[in-house]
Amino acid sequence: MRLAKLRLADGSIRVAIAEDDARLRLLDLLQVDHARCLMDILHAPDPVGLARFLIDRDAPLVDTRHVTVMAPIDRQEVWAAGVTYKRSQVARMQESETGASHYDRVYTAPRPEIFFKATPNRVSGPGEPLRVRADSNWSVPEPELALVISPAGRLVGFTVGNDMSARDIEGENPLYLPQAKVYNGCCGLGPFVLIPEKPLDRSATKIRLTIERGDDTAFAGETDLGQMKRDFAELIDWLTRENDLATGAFLLTGTGVVPPDNFTLLNNDLVSIEITGIGTLTNPIVKAG
Repeated sequence: MRLAKLRLADGSIRVAIAEDDARLRLLDLLQVDHARCLMDILHAPDPVGLARFLIDRDAPLVDTRHVTVMAPIDRQEVWAAGVTYKRSQVARMQESETGASHYDRVYTAPRPEIFFKATPNRVSGPGEPLRVRADSNWSVPEPELALVISPAGRLVGFTVGNDMSARDIEGENPLYLPQAKVYNGCCGLGPFVLIPEKPLDRSATKIRLTIERGDDTAFAGETDLGQMKRDFAELIDWLTRENDLATGAFLLTGTGVVPPDNFTLLNNDLVSIEITGIGTLTNPIVKAG
């Protein structure tokens, strides 16, 4: 099952089940007291059963073209894991002469790299702009599977994430990582949250990145989750050690698709990230000024 957070034409915020990529079935959140938003459903003991119970039987299917599909975030923090794919390890070592050995070691170390990424106000949903820092001349999108984690530390869903990164700032000094990663418009999430009714087939789950520039494809690449070194339970375990998640969290799981070193995002580029079984997140790029 896939869920979406919507803004209807009248301005109201609703939750819906995605019947397919074009049609949505609205839920009636007034039926129960304990489900007032998307995260209330996802954090429930049986989110699939609750969502089915809340279907608004009187409402017609909604066309996605007539509503705004929002980022599926309420008050959650967004965290990220780094260097979880071999390709990411190589790219980080290439961009940072001074910190290359650190990236090499963290790829094989028991403790993963986990860092704070965004607050909800820094997150963009489908169709909303993502930003390149004004002081960066080498920035790229990072297409990633995002885990949706409950306050109890339970994996409750998956969505598409874009961990925007200023590679020149991080490459200059690894201690600049927060500035390379955390800024206005630095993260994309959406469009749907997949509730896993069975374990993901990691090798069959493809992550595809396409960057359009005008009428041309400036870059395209793909990987699959089978190339990711660490498993989901391991990353969640490290994130939640000595770290309470009062409202739950999103955890970006690292990237295995890295554009070449001579590529940087430009103003008006269009970035699309597709993950098998979840959907496609598309955002225009704005160069901050």
